[in-house]
Amino acid sequence: MRFVAIALLLCFYLLPARATAQKVSLSGYMRDGATGESLIAGTVYIKEADQGAQTNTYGFYSVTVPAGKYTVIFSYVGYNPIMLEMDLTTNLKYNAELVNGSTMKEVKITSGRKDEHVKNAEMGTVSLSIGRIKTLPVLFGEVDILKTLQLLPGVQSAGEGNSGFYVRGGGPDQNLVLLDDAVVYNTGHLFGFFSVFNGDAIKDVTLIKGGAPANYGGRLSSVVDVSMKEGNMKEYHAEGGIGLIASRLTLEGPIKKEKGSFMVSGRRTYIDVLAKPFAKELENTGYFFYDANLKANYKLGEKDRVYLSGYTGVDKFKFQNSRGTFKADIPWGNNTATLRWNHQFTDKLFANTTLVYNDYNFASNFSQNNFSVKLSSGIKDYNAKTDFDYYTRQNHHIKVGGAYTHHTFIPNQISGQLDTIKLEPDNAYIKYAHEAGVYILDDFDATDRLRVNAGVRYSWFGQTGPYTAYTFDAAGGVADSAKYGRGKIVKTYGGWEPRLNLRYTLNEKSSIKTSVSQTYQYIHLVSNNGSTLPTDIWAPSTFLIRPQKAIQYSAGYFHNFLDDKLETSVEVYYKDMRNQLQYREGYTPNTIRDPELEYVFGRGTAYGAEFFVNKTKGKFTGWVGYTLAWTYQTFEKLNGGEPFPLKYDRRHDVSAVGTYTFNKKWTVSSVFVFGSGNAITLPTAYYFIDGELVQLYSKVNAYRIPSYHRLDISATYTPQHSKPRRWQGSWAFSVYNVYNRKNPYFLYVDNSGSVSSGISVKAYQVYILPIVPAITYNFKF
Repeated sequence: MRFVAIALLLCFYLLPARATAQKVSLSGYMRDGATGESLIAGTVYIKEADQGAQTNTYGFYSVTVPAGKYTVIFSYVGYNPIMLEMDLTTNLKYNAELVNGSTMKEVKITSGRKDEHVKNAEMGTVSLSIGRIKTLPVLFGEVDILKTLQLLPGVQSAGEGNSGFYVRGGGPDQNLVLLDDAVVYNTGHLFGFFSVFNGDAIKDVTLIKGGAPANYGGRLSSVVDVSMKEGNMKEYHAEGGIGLIASRLTLEGPIKKEKGSFMVSGRRTYIDVLAKPFAKELENTGYFFYDANLKANYKLGEKDRVYLSGYTGVDKFKFQNSRGTFKADIPWGNNTATLRWNHQFTDKLFANTTLVYNDYNFASNFSQNNFSVKLSSGIKDYNAKTDFDYYTRQNHHIKVGGAYTHHTFIPNQISGQLDTIKLEPDNAYIKYAHEAGVYILDDFDATDRLRVNAGVRYSWFGQTGPYTAYTFDAAGGVADSAKYGRGKIVKTYGGWEPRLNLRYTLNEKSSIKTSVSQTYQYIHLVSNNGSTLPTDIWAPSTFLIRPQKAIQYSAGYFHNFLDDKLETSVEVYYKDMRNQLQYREGYTPNTIRDPELEYVFGRGTAYGAEFFVNKTKGKFTGWVGYTLAWTYQTFEKLNGGEPFPLKYDRRHDVSAVGTYTFNKKWTVSSVFVFGSGNAITLPTAYYFIDGELVQLYSKVNAYRIPSYHRLDISATYTPQHSKPRRWQGSWAFSVYNVYNRKNPYFLYVDNSGSVSSGISVKAYQVYILPIVPAITYNFKF
């Protein structure tokens, strides 16, 4: 903390004293006028001073200008702006309540700050409202924010129908996914086909692909920051939907009007329930998932507010054969809880303190006759952090804070029973660690043209016992070992993480932005697959496993057309990644050896260009994105030490999204995606040893599966009534994979025949999602 204090004092000392005229501050909160919900990243623009500010995560803003009379504009995407004439002679507090644009006639304001795309210093950052996400066609009619993010340039899907994703050449573990500040370790339901985020419970989602500010840490590639709804502070409301495979219901309302509110939301699939009457042999076999979100908040006073939020989600797969001799029960899920306290010290200083509990677990239970076995893995976190927002008189927005997390990792744990004999391991492979970080950043205008977001983070990681540390000889054998007791520090790592984002304005419609960032990642997801399936193993940095490290450089040109209705950008990036993990060649999963003894380490490189055109206003909205990218890794002990493309090295990636509103009743949308085939390793030769056919494989990922492409369409019908009704309903019709493209889910090679009659070898392509129509009835009251 000494560094943070010194750095903060230096920032104050170096702040330019541009003017001696009396200055006053305008501060307050920006909220939804109908519900009282905080509006994140809303814009406050003081026209005559050409000075602006953005609201923070809790809707708070503060801006300082010389005393005088001004035109002040409060704006937020999808809402009608507020324009006020204000006489700012003293410090003033004003809480702006904006009205959603869909609830009243459009109010046109021609002199607002509509050019944030060009004027802010953020690179590779996209914020999407849940309202826009809900208009797009989706698989089985289930709104999915992660699949929407996959439609943006630089973001690739993990596979057909999968909610897993890769960002700028990084693996799925390199994405920091947050739900109300709680880390989400497994983002998918139904083996990845649906994300864990219920659209009815979500307020806002922000993706940062590169150059993440210093207040974020712990991952190399991206940040997905998801905020849950706070609940309506003024009225009780309900909304939900009934679909083909799942239904959902959300309730919200005031705990005490204008003082506190709550939101509770639930969702469940019912494939298992619907199938039972038609398939008696599947009576004890089935799959379902459910999840629930809860959030409550209460104002303790004008300057204090507390929030409590939680999430629980469970997937469960059960199987029993017709004779009842073999049974499988496979549950997995996430549980999170977040407690936050906001305090406003002054009109310039805002603080938030957060406590988080996080638990992800996966289990496999198998039994056959009198034998049973259970395999489990997981991760549990306890986290505490404090963040301060300070707005100076020179309109520097300084953020400073720190965080601590205690991790418990269960990489692989096995237990079983045969008759009366029990197998109960001593949990030697469970690992423990501390992780901490402190940061400071400053966001400010250095000149009229140059905006700077500069920061630094220091992160630290310490593995603790119980643990047995091994050292190895030149042949790979164990040369020595040392045992560490509970709580004893085994190994520590740490490092500085500088972050710098610059924006230089060329003119009112265009700017150039650059970014450089260094990041460390101390936990790793190790998998033989390309997506976050529940069988993947989370492992910490240890005596043997060094933390991942990345340096990313990026630059871009941003330009707005048509009175800022059309936003365009071109971004290029280069990312150097160290200490990447893979399983060694010939690895077979087992529970006899510690998994960390099976890893090999290497280096990764990713680079590419992203093109983006986004129409944000009018009856027709949408975007087109194109990514040209390369991703390679080099491991001394894999592929003969030669570089190889990763599975998700996808050369070309295209997405086109369009939404057209005909009238208040009908809205139609379409999505088209194209992606080059993923890299794959295939057998290239066969030979016999003692009459047995043996395969000889190609170099790692030397081949490509066929290209992927798909068209989806949807239409939403909202009945209109002559008189207002409390019950409002709409029908959503969608078709996934309109032209029934047989996109490969995976390839496999099979052989038949014998030595005497000849061997026939064929490669087969497996696809799982043909054309899929869906209908969902959505309602609110």
